[in-house]
Amino acid sequence: MATKDTKVRPVRVGVVGVGGAGEVHVKAYKALPGVEIVAVSDASGPRVDLIKTTYNIANGHTDWNELVERDDIDVISIATPNYLHMPVAVAALNAGKHVLSEKPLARSSAEGQAMVDAAEANDRVLGVSFNHRYRGDVSILKQVIDAGTLGSVYYAKAYWMRRQGVPFWGGWFSKHELAGGGPMIDLGVHMLDMTLYLLGEPEPTSVSAAVYSELAPRGRGSLHPLQGEFDVEDLSTAFVRLAGGGTLLLEASWAGYGHQMDDFGVELFGTDAGAQLDNREWKNTDTLRIFTDIAGVPTISTPRVDRMGENEGHVGAIRDFLDVVLGDPAEWKHHRGRAGLKRARIIEAAYQSAKENREIVLK
Repeated sequence: MATKDTKVRPVRVGVVGVGGAGEVHVKAYKALPGVEIVAVSDASGPRVDLIKTTYNIANGHTDWNELVERDDIDVISIATPNYLHMPVAVAALNAGKHVLSEKPLARSSAEGQAMVDAAEANDRVLGVSFNHRYRGDVSILKQVIDAGTLGSVYYAKAYWMRRQGVPFWGGWFSKHELAGGGPMIDLGVHMLDMTLYLLGEPEPTSVSAAVYSELAPRGRGSLHPLQGEFDVEDLSTAFVRLAGGGTLLLEASWAGYGHQMDDFGVELFGTDAGAQLDNREWKNTDTLRIFTDIAGVPTISTPRVDRMGENEGHVGAIRDFLDVVLGDPAEWKHHRGRAGLKRARIIEAAYQSAKENREIVLK
């Protein structure tokens, strides 16, 4: 298997779930050299046929078990509704496949732990597609932090706020049993990952949170007609204490009366400088600011993201995942999905805190 040496057999891939996210995975694999998509699966037969035809893929299944059982696949990408992440991943890992799961890793820490355990037991790589790490502005900000420019970061704020962004009303997103939650597990997990990644993976120690469902149950919060079941939150906020004394404020909404339309960002406060990544309506340039002093004068610098950083998204996430798979097998033990499990534990604690109206201490 190789992504660069075409003289060696290509990496053979199967994609489970080819809705919007799954098609993005297909496109990303297609953009990388030395990769062959052998098969796709989806509960919708017409969708399978469309993806096969559009991307010239030979095999399609409406039963994901059939894809997992194929012996001509090395890697499986999972882009299904959240409730299927764990059963598909465990089956694939037990079948000897490496697995890349769409975010979140799972609906709960128990499901996530089962996935990590299966990766350990079968000595396989388990990754999570946190594609927003691969934005150009995130890459530049990570370099700034690692260079020590900010000093010690003691407070972080992260958010992804939509004013009218309830997704697929009446579908699996709005059902707790299928999704595990609302915007906190859908959007908040992206910003949680981005912040922990930027800060060097500090350990969380406790979580205090609140969730609200004020607009969506009344048919508000979407550009499309709202109908059907809705038993998750439409806005959430969490306060996370980190080892070493740092703290993180995390906000996520699908619906809320505010100035944001579909905006996300991170603000960091350090002992020597601060930083703000502020993306409004998917803007990819002029999103990053560094706050510091020059000769005692407060100064704002704006790195040229359009010149210095490339937004790779899923291509970057999948490339790094395949590099691990194709690398030294002795290194696989460092890539068992534990980062995804940490995020699942925090999200789960946030929902528990909101339900019980108390702070949850993470052991």
